[in-house]
Amino acid sequence: MSVKISHVPLAATLAAVVGAVVLLIVPVHLRQPASASVVWMPAPGRSGETGTPQGPDDGPVGTPESRPTPTGSARPSPEGRALPGATRPGTRPPVVDHGPRTGNKVALTFDADMTDAMRYQLRSGAVRSYANLRIVDLLERERVPATFFLTGKWVEQYPQVTRRLAANPRFELANHTYAHLAFTPDCYGLPRLPQRQMTADVARTFDVVTPYGGRQTRYFRFPGLCHDRTALAALAPLGVTVVDGDVVSGDPFATSWRPIVRAVLAGVRPGSVVVLHVTEANAPMTDEALPHILAGLAERGLEPAPLSEVLGHL
Repeated sequence: MSVKISHVPLAATLAAVVGAVVLLIVPVHLRQPASASVVWMPAPGRSGETGTPQGPDDGPVGTPESRPTPTGSARPSPEGRALPGATRPGTRPPVVDHGPRTGNKVALTFDADMTDAMRYQLRSGAVRSYANLRIVDLLERERVPATFFLTGKWVEQYPQVTRRLAANPRFELANHTYAHLAFTPDCYGLPRLPQRQMTADVARTFDVVTPYGGRQTRYFRFPGLCHDRTALAALAPLGVTVVDGDVVSGDPFATSWRPIVRAVLAGVRPGSVVVLHVTEANAPMTDEALPHILAGLAERGLEPAPLSEVLGHL
């Protein structure tokens, strides 16, 4: 049996060879190390729309099965500048507690937690909301800068609130994992995320948050501030800065605003990073504590600023 052989035209062969040579000699452009310059990323679409489906603030948008595989890439701004907190991918991320102890700036940071158990409580009607809009109202009214560490599931639960945060030029958006699972054993009773899923979990959250635009960052905070060498190594491909905080307010499950205020004002100093929560049902006193915290900061000559400004070059 004879085999018929197709003859490729000579011109097509020469074109393919030339193309391969060009690919070999053109240099690949590597992303430069990050700076902490503040970047505003406009959301896609008209009039600030993000392309995220419209829906009620207390309803989830989309399902995990319907979303593409995340990449979590550290996209630069339209001006080509690196996002605040971006570091060189492939190196273990730095961990910071506070900024320089000079000047009078402090960072108010608000974690937006969301676990599967919390979503079940919302669906069952056991709780009303995990988005404390009174905090957002106060920050907007008083023109106070703040940084919000968002879980991906919180963003999906509250797309309209996320749009509101992204639309405020005084607010920064940061990453707090996708489902608020623990990255270490024995982290305040949180279910543990398998090591093989850690990188993808954080990358997925960047993919969820990025389309909202606004002041995007590459800052990341672990649930419960729990991390070890294994957890940090898992984040190396993503080019992030890990932000813990030197002033922990203790607002989750507080039954009075006074201990929250005392905890913050007793520890705050220039360069401090204050850890608070915007999750109303499990941090119900934060909105009552916040006016007293702001007044106490003013009495001490301290001024809230975006996290990127407080951390400076980090």
